[in-house]
Amino acid sequence: MDVRVVDVGSPAYMAPVCLRRRLLDCPLAGTTFGQALERRLVAASAGAAPGTSLSVRGDFWPSSAVLTALLAAGDGAAVCDGSGEALAWLSVSGELPFSAKRVPLDTKSIIIRYPWDLLLVNEELVGALAANHIEGVVRDGVTIDGFVQVGAGSVLLPGVYIEGNAVIGRNCKIGPNCYIRGCTSVGDNCHVGQAVEVKNSIFMHKVSAGHLSYVGDSVLCDRVNLGAGTVSANLRHDGKNHRSVVAGQLIDTGRRKLGVILGDDVHTGVNTSFYPGRKLWPGCATLPGEVVSQDKA
Repeated sequence: MDVRVVDVGSPAYMAPVCLRRRLLDCPLAGTTFGQALERRLVAASAGAAPGTSLSVRGDFWPSSAVLTALLAAGDGAAVCDGSGEALAWLSVSGELPFSAKRVPLDTKSIIIRYPWDLLLVNEELVGALAANHIEGVVRDGVTIDGFVQVGAGSVLLPGVYIEGNAVIGRNCKIGPNCYIRGCTSVGDNCHVGQAVEVKNSIFMHKVSAGHLSYVGDSVLCDRVNLGAGTVSANLRHDGKNHRSVVAGQLIDTGRRKLGVILGDDVHTGVNTSFYPGRKLWPGCATLPGEVVSQDKA
């Protein structure tokens, strides 16, 4: 069976993350979203009868159960969103069937509309690690309470504590004395330094969080640099879901914990504090001691 990821571009509301890259090229969990999606399709279709093509839109992360149901439904079947638009389909030609048999969409499948949707995919991929895969160096004095993937050229220094699963890319310096909590994904050429805590976040490539910072439930794009003492709040005092401004309206993100979304080349001044759910577009910066209560574009 052929598999095909159909690139439909990046959703408009993904702009802070996708202005300088396609959604399919977003790094997470030691790979990219597009590569992870293609691998999921290949694994689901293994052993399926030849002669048909499995196509999935490039902004859709189907659950294993939905893919199983779609394959069982056979040629001419499709998974659609609430408006009837096809998200995944089976056909001999690879084109969308004219009159599709509907396969229900489940709650574990994710339509990528907003930057925080990538956290759901990352949580699933990193959480699925079942063994260590270490190509870099782990010094004495490192504690790993979970499973980790560590890329070539990376070093974990004494005092690093990893709780839960984590993915560390190539040529990274982690530590000394930092705390990484699952499910965190750190890209290539990153630095997580002294007294930094990172929890359930995506660091893309060349991100530096060198000193005394907290990053939780956040997405940091390429070349983000956090000044010492940068802190992202990620929990409302009332415990309700976070809201974020989209197209001038506050929308419910569906997340009880959500930190910051920082586009490429964002730099923060020392002791910057972020309100939860705030977004900074590529190239933005903050002043020392700044309290970020609104998005910045």
